[in-house]
Amino acid sequence: MLKATLRSFLAHKGRLLLSALAVLLSVAFVTGSLIFSDTVSRTFDRLFASTAADVTVSPKEGLDEAVPSGRTATLPAALAERVRRIDGVAAARAEVDVNGLTVVDENNEPVGPTTGAPTLGNAWNPNERSPVELTSGHAPRGSGQALLDSETADRKDVRIGDTLTVIAPPGSFQVRVVGIVTFTTTNPGSALVFLDPSTARTKLLGDPRAATGIAVDAAQGVDDERLKQRVAAALGAHTYDFRTADEQAESDVEQLGGFLDVIKYVMLGFAGIAVLVGVFLIVNTFSMLIAQRTRELGLLRALGADRRQVRRSVLTEALLLGLVGSTLGLAAGIGLAAGLIELMGLLGMNIDADEMVIGWVTPVAAYVVGLGVTFVAAYLPARRAAAVSPMAALSDAEVAGVGRPLRVRAAAGAVVGAAGAAALVGCAVSGRTASAASLLGLGVVLTLIATVIAGPLLVRPVIRVLGGAFPALFGSIGRMSQRNALRNPRRTGATAAALMVGLALVGGMSVASESMTASFDRQIDRTLGADFVIQNTNFLPFPKEVTDAVRDTEGVGLVVRGRFTPVAVRLPDGDRVETTAAGYDPRLDEVANITYTQGDSAAALADGRLAMDRDFARDHGVRVGGTVPVEFQGGRSAELTVGALTDQDSAEGFGTQGGLYFGLGTLERYAPGGQDSALYVNAAPGTSDDELRAGLEATLDPYPQVQVRDLADYKQLVHDQIAVLLYLVYALLGLAIIIAVLGVVNTLALSVVERTREIGLLRAIGLARRQLRRMIRLESVVIAVFGAVLGLALGLVWGVCTQQVLALQGMTALAIPWVTIVAVVIGSAVIGVVAALLPALRASRMNVLAAIAHE
Repeated sequence: MLKATLRSFLAHKGRLLLSALAVLLSVAFVTGSLIFSDTVSRTFDRLFASTAADVTVSPKEGLDEAVPSGRTATLPAALAERVRRIDGVAAARAEVDVNGLTVVDENNEPVGPTTGAPTLGNAWNPNERSPVELTSGHAPRGSGQALLDSETADRKDVRIGDTLTVIAPPGSFQVRVVGIVTFTTTNPGSALVFLDPSTARTKLLGDPRAATGIAVDAAQGVDDERLKQRVAAALGAHTYDFRTADEQAESDVEQLGGFLDVIKYVMLGFAGIAVLVGVFLIVNTFSMLIAQRTRELGLLRALGADRRQVRRSVLTEALLLGLVGSTLGLAAGIGLAAGLIELMGLLGMNIDADEMVIGWVTPVAAYVVGLGVTFVAAYLPARRAAAVSPMAALSDAEVAGVGRPLRVRAAAGAVVGAAGAAALVGCAVSGRTASAASLLGLGVVLTLIATVIAGPLLVRPVIRVLGGAFPALFGSIGRMSQRNALRNPRRTGATAAALMVGLALVGGMSVASESMTASFDRQIDRTLGADFVIQNTNFLPFPKEVTDAVRDTEGVGLVVRGRFTPVAVRLPDGDRVETTAAGYDPRLDEVANITYTQGDSAAALADGRLAMDRDFARDHGVRVGGTVPVEFQGGRSAELTVGALTDQDSAEGFGTQGGLYFGLGTLERYAPGGQDSALYVNAAPGTSDDELRAGLEATLDPYPQVQVRDLADYKQLVHDQIAVLLYLVYALLGLAIIIAVLGVVNTLALSVVERTREIGLLRAIGLARRQLRRMIRLESVVIAVFGAVLGLALGLVWGVCTQQVLALQGMTALAIPWVTIVAVVIGSAVIGVVAALLPALRASRMNVLAAIAHE
């Protein structure tokens, strides 16, 4: 049996190749994501471990910034002198590390990275743990000198002696580059500007007595943990945060983790799609191979092989397929990880590909995925193979299940489909976002399973409609192609299911994204009343001098500032909610249209008061006039009175939980030092919008990071952000289509082999090669369009239900992207034509006499 199995596998290796490609793709994405994330993690572990001080003293913040506030947390630089006198301390340095700078050259072009990585301003404190070393020029001396990292200098063609303008939180200033530093470790993609310590404190922090942290080096023989305890005891354990080198490195890795998780989950999403679609392909392939080998399997049974041996033989073939696919996929995954590392290098993150990490988990995951997918997919066909009787060797019987009734499928599909439909209905009528989202996920999974199960039941009615025009358009050729697609509903359903999965995904996400876009457009039209909005391109806050320059621009009538801050609110029901609150100037009503259910803007922005979304207030038992304890960044807290309740659809909370906002006076009192994140500008009487825009753009020319946006620009900004999500979905769709095309090619190729004798007879009675190719192409097209119709129908249902979940967050518009749907159907027909090219060509080249004699 083993010899027979191996010979059978090698005899059909061409037919199994396309299935192996599906295994290869799924394994490649799994292993590539693991290798890449492990390599980046190891690289940054080494970076953080080698650069972290033995003990780090930092300000106690307590609240994470989901939206940047522009506030830099500081502590007294004089603490370094106190720390130096502590027993066991070898050295202590007051550090300055400021994120979010903008640096421009003499042509007013940004010098920093454009890939999202930050530009950092630091105090020049060279030591053995520095990630950079001075390689040319000299150290900065005085307020007008700076160092720049070599990679930024090379990328932007900056040389020693060049003048740069640094736009920092306290304001802009010019420096002359006097030296170049080179990374001794991995460059995380940032641009680094170094100033002398005194200048860094004054220019970057706006306070010559401040620092962002104290780096402490332990004396020889002193344990980090023991030194941390001594420093904490001397400075006050509850006054600052104290971390050992290991703790600081771990904290830095956690901050990086979000970036790595995004890449890992995206790649695992690709792997999941490849696995799901690959299962359909492998099931179909083995089902057809077994159907074609009915007499061979019957002969084995007649020679004495029992059912278990036949089943084991088929599963062994599947495991051999999985072994080959997994091995090739592991190699492809290594190449994929190397490509990602190169891509990161182009984006400025230099990771050494020679130090690629391939842990034991990676090959184990590769073979578990590859072998698991093929084993699961081949199990049902193997059971069918074991059911072949010895008498099948004497007949032309098949076990493809063509004639078997589909009653079991109908019952199973109906039960699962009813459960999925009930979950989706529950999602649509649910009033709570969390439960609606859970029901949506359950409904999507169940309806997908139900459609796959019941797919063969839909083949005959749907394909009769889709191919109904074929006889009229293509005559007998069209009629035969339609009947060929109807010949085996199970095979047609399984082939179309592979395409259906990807198209259902793109259909659902297209409806959701189109609805989000329409909702945001409606909300912007209804809410935004300003002529222009001034914002940073990356939504970071900007220095006060930008606000002053805008106010001084000719033609400006009104400027309302917007600022953000992290807060924690303790609510009457006992919940403590961390969120982002906004602060605004008093004349907010003139630049924003807010719907209040209780109170008004005057009450909301009054000193010591705040506004809150009505639904959030109702859920937590908050009423107008009641007080809520609010914790601010830096440890300050206040009892604020609820002055107004708003409708979140039109509130100026920018979708943050609770829709909290208050006056800028309140924000400045409890969270001073923040920066403006947006300016809402109205034109003065007699000034046109075009004149004001031209004036604002001229004013902001020295600040290339700040943009002037009107209503249309603001909408386009939202559209572009949503489009990023769609691009990911389209990439997933592309992968699913590639594997689905492999499935259609495989099905048609095996179908041609199965119908060799029939094709020979058709050719013998006069069917031309061109007609034969057309027949196979039409069969492929109708199968592909059938998969598209099922997928889009399912996707539209998912999309509508997703919109109902979004409606609970204020996105109430429902929009159907009909252009996308029509394009997908047309594209599916094209896919069908492409997938049929090779099988049709092979069929047309058959020798007629050999085909008629084929057994």
